[in-house]
Amino acid sequence: MQGTVSAYDADTHDGRVLLDDGVELAFPASALDGSRLRLLRPGQRVRLETTGTAGSLQVVGLQILTLH
Repeated sequence: MQGTVSAYDADTHDGRVLLDDGVELAFPASALDGSRLRLLRPGQRVRLETTGTAGSLQVVGLQILTLH
């Protein structure tokens, strides 16, 4: 699943991401565990790892999309 970062707090590392279907999900700092995200910013495209379904979808992992 992919989306765009809509908000990010560099101090707490919490944020929100807007999915391509228009749904906005919050993500906790723990979603960044094990990643090398230093410069995450609003507008950045990301790949999401989620758990749950529709109304209970939660972000558990986040990766910056890169061009190869």
